[in-house]
Amino acid sequence: MSTQTISIDFPSDILLALNETESEIKQRIKISLAIRLYKLEKLTIGKATQVSGLSRFQFETILSENEIPISNLTIDDVISDIEKLK
Repeated sequence: MSTQTISIDFPSDILLALNETESEIKQRIKISLAIRLYKLEKLTIGKATQVSGLSRFQFETILSENEIPISNLTIDDVISDIEKLK
């Protein structure tokens, strides 16, 4: 998998106020971005997991902790799938 680097500038005092390492802030940003893109249905859960840098289980756990469904299926989708299988 190839990657591309995107840099974001932060004021130094913000970094100090957060009291986190650069690595911790990068990880937090990646997770937040992945969650946001998943909620907007811009990425599948698999792709959002890749963006987050976490395992699938870890990402789904974070979604669950934030009361974000890990599936976007509606009841109608499930009923339609059941009908197709009959």
